[in-house]
Amino acid sequence: MTLLPQTDLETITKRLNRPPNPVEEGCFLNLWSEHCSYRSSAKHLRTFPTEGDRVIIGPGDDAAVVRLKDDLVLAIGMESHNHPSYVDPYNGAATGVGGIVRDILSMGARPIALMDLLYFGMPDQPKNLYLFEHVVEGIAGYGNCIGVPVVRGETFFEDAYSGNPLVNVVCVGLAHEKNIVTATAQRAGDALILMGSTTGRDGLGGASFASRDLSEESESEDRSSVQIGDPFTEKLVIEAVLEAIESGYVLACRDLGAAGLVGASAEMGAKGDLGLHIDLDRVPLRGSEMTPYEILIAESQERMVLEVDLADAEAVLAIAEKYDLNCSVIGEFTDDGQYLVKFKGEVVVDLPINFISGGAPEFESEPEKPEYGLGSVAVSVSGSVSKPELGIVGGDNPEIADDLKTRVLKLMASPNIASKEWVYRQYDHEVQIRTIVKPGDDAGVLRIDDETALALSCGCNPAHITRDPYRGSAGSVLENAMNLACKGARPIALVNCLNFGDPEDSEIYWQFAESVRGIGDMARALQVPVVGGNVSFYNESDEFKTAIPPTPSIGMIGIIENYQTHQIPGPWFADAGDTIILVGTTADELGGSEYYSIYGCAGGSIPASPSDPSDSQRIIDAVRAAVCTGRVTSAHDVSHGGLAVALSEMAQEIGADIDLTGVGVAGGALRAETLLFSESHGRAILATPDPEAVTSVLQVHGIPNRIIGTVGGGELRIGVGGGDAVCCRLSEIFEAKRGIARMMR
Repeated sequence: MTLLPQTDLETITKRLNRPPNPVEEGCFLNLWSEHCSYRSSAKHLRTFPTEGDRVIIGPGDDAAVVRLKDDLVLAIGMESHNHPSYVDPYNGAATGVGGIVRDILSMGARPIALMDLLYFGMPDQPKNLYLFEHVVEGIAGYGNCIGVPVVRGETFFEDAYSGNPLVNVVCVGLAHEKNIVTATAQRAGDALILMGSTTGRDGLGGASFASRDLSEESESEDRSSVQIGDPFTEKLVIEAVLEAIESGYVLACRDLGAAGLVGASAEMGAKGDLGLHIDLDRVPLRGSEMTPYEILIAESQERMVLEVDLADAEAVLAIAEKYDLNCSVIGEFTDDGQYLVKFKGEVVVDLPINFISGGAPEFESEPEKPEYGLGSVAVSVSGSVSKPELGIVGGDNPEIADDLKTRVLKLMASPNIASKEWVYRQYDHEVQIRTIVKPGDDAGVLRIDDETALALSCGCNPAHITRDPYRGSAGSVLENAMNLACKGARPIALVNCLNFGDPEDSEIYWQFAESVRGIGDMARALQVPVVGGNVSFYNESDEFKTAIPPTPSIGMIGIIENYQTHQIPGPWFADAGDTIILVGTTADELGGSEYYSIYGCAGGSIPASPSDPSDSQRIIDAVRAAVCTGRVTSAHDVSHGGLAVALSEMAQEIGADIDLTGVGVAGGALRAETLLFSESHGRAILATPDPEAVTSVLQVHGIPNRIIGTVGGGELRIGVGGGDAVCCRLSEIFEAKRGIARMMR
């Protein structure tokens, strides 16, 4: 019985003038899966702005390549390993790191940094806590062993991720432009070399597994679909592949990820409009009596395929032997356009290469806007799966009995705001000796040379995106740009990982389409190209009858030029007596806020990005310019939890005296809870000993700004008008921020 959809089987049979044999059918099942073919998403992804002055290679390869300076380039990619991390959290997360690192390696770049984005069910549930702890352990175990620092991350907890957590990883690599290679095969007659670990039965059908919902039986039935990683072999693969590339032997290169050998090799040939003939008897195997189907689709880790001139094959084999790696010439590129595979002398696959790779018909799903609630939010239900709440909702602001101080401290203890030090302390974030700004800050910063530094940020806000996918996604892009600006960095490129439920559900497909539109519009406004990414659909749990919230994770990089000429400000207040400046406009936008979440409120409007696209770029440019004056001692974006959280985080070491009276949009005073907890986009807090120098820069850019207080005092005091004030001892803030650490075992 075929596992292929009937329509696909009919398409294949018609094109081949015969039904596919069982091995060919397995190849189509994986290569035409949603995970590999992007058949539901491609038409929307094509709307992204992908070009820019720095873009050398955009979407479509293992990773993107952007120019940094002179002949130095950066490779950047982003991937998900969601389903495997639920079934086997340690190995699922570890091999997610290994896979994205090899994507960077396949471009000829040395991996220099990682970022991880983790979305889980609430950690007060034992199973969620187990998954979270072991995913962090897997990321640390693999990343630390291969010597690539994790310099930034994002963690978000929400009940709807129970049964389907998300593990997204960004990797950045550094190379000289002359050493960049792609996945496009170059010439007929060249050899195809397989280098790295042996091929075993782990990861069988991983691509098709990632293209379906998780069931209650997934933890046992799908365990064979999870790859098992070996970071020490990965480290050897990194060195061997880079040596082969830098020696000039490698003409094209690919990582063996989704769909294994057939996925990597068929795509390499198809990109070059070449055929490829492979002999599976030459593939180094881990297990005996593997079938041709298993050899082709196994996703065993730490493997690469390289196109090499036949005359250079022996030299590449010698490099592999030097690093004690398996290496074999397994095939030859041809000019016949066929993907032909032999096993024990028999032809087991004979297919047009451009049909098996790139020939999947695109789905024609139509997005359908869901019904919006007004005054309250109704959970939208399609079939048996409950989808997250949707819509911008109205209604009166609720009355909450807790005083303002209690609310602030509860917010600081929320898993989404509390310190993530427990997580990043497990990562080696200083290996390679490039890290200038460490995890726990708005952005990580790496030294590239004596003049240039690279800033990295990641994350999104699923609570905002759930209520309005367009505005929430646009706001997430703006927030990442603000994180970079707070370090004095100019954003130069972004990648994304678009995590959604079942695309065959028209309302979920609408969420996806609107998120893509929001990301694209804000990227255009900021003039930041979208250079790559990944789509992960079918993130639904049969066990919990839920779909995840729409989660379009963002990874963004920026450049700091002449970083030693100005201080890169930290996120915490540093010098008593400094003046504190609020940049940007605070509006009545509590909808989707962390404040409303912890108090169970559903009302309010989510933050809106500036109506004029140029305003978004002006505020980012203004904050960056202010930081680059060298007169800003600390800088922090205002996002999750609003001003209350940003000020509490900044003041935790030294204190501050704040007066928010009069802060807000023109035409009316804001209530105290709105001043404190609104999550309006496009805001930052700067501290400076020279307020005139900083405010003059902000005014030149036409950006609203206001002096709101002074650093110091040994406690945090926030006046909110009408005689109300929040007074917190620093020890109370510190204790509240330990909320996650107290849960860990």
